Amino acid sequence: MNIFKTRKLVGYTEGFVSVFINSILFLAKLLVGLSVGSVAMIADAWHTLSDSLTSILVLISFRVSARPADERHHFGHGRFEAVGAIVISTLLALVGINFLGQSISRLANRKAVIFSTLSIMVFILSAILKEGLALFSFWLGKKINSASLKADAWHHRSDAIASALIVIGGYASKKYWWVDGVLGLGVSVLILFAMARILRNSVSYLLGESPSPLLENQVKETILLADNRLSSVHHLHIHEYGEHKELTVHVRLPADMKLDDAHEIASKVERELKEKLNLEATIHLEPSLDEKEEMKEKEKEKEKEKEKEKEKENTKNLF
Repeated sequence: MNIFKTRKLVGYTEGFVSVFINSILFLAKLLVGLSVGSVAMIADAWHTLSDSLTSILVLISFRVSARPADERHHFGHGRFEAVGAIVISTLLALVGINFLGQSISRLANRKAVIFSTLSIMVFILSAILKEGLALFSFWLGKKINSASLKADAWHHRSDAIASALIVIGGYASKKYWWVDGVLGLGVSVLILFAMARILRNSVSYLLGESPSPLLENQVKETILLADNRLSSVHHLHIHEYGEHKELTVHVRLPADMKLDDAHEIASKVERELKEKLNLEATIHLEPSLDEKEEMKEKEKEKEKEKEKEKEKENTKNLF
């Protein structure tokens, strides 16, 4: 089966299951929250609805990202997942800020809430179901190595934690008037943290992240094992477009090698990288250096690695 069709099917499965369960939980939470007048419960209900919206986006993103390359998008549509995640994070920010204000107002007015037995039961059920959804999404995300499914799983888990906190607060509300307002603040902050995490990861992905050290080592090992005449793998750059990954890399071959032989080796390396790591590679060939030149080249590479580390630190500080 085509890999995009497989990913699409898995994404659709997670999305439809999540939307169905979240929609039911949203209505149940909203109704019990309104019945007891709890800002924490109402905030958590909207948090659950945001999970439904995220899951709908998962459905849309898997559909769009599965489209093949076209004249305007030569590398496919795999980055659409990140674009959609930014939209969802914006909606999450609005929800979080709105309920943060309501919670502060409730605390300022010293308004207490008495939780009903039904409302507590609804949120116990919610905590169990949402943790189950989180485990389900994590499993599927690992199955197809999908960042969007893993992000959706964390969204489910944050809702499970929020529901559990409200259950605890429900039992404490009889003694402490401020419990609902404080829980409302907690859930609001949880929503805003979820928004910040999704936004940071999505923006970082769209800006273009460096490959992991593990992937770099796998690429170098695959190249060097392809032919014993290959040496000095450097200038390694990987651009991700969902499942489609483009690699450009420089390798060295003996200076006296015939062009036909060098081309044959480069083609073999490209095939090996495609079969083993699913990378579409473009190989730039260079003549081998003598020992002194090789040492200078290695020193330059070390300096570039240090610069990359500094750039990573600067990026972390910005996001």
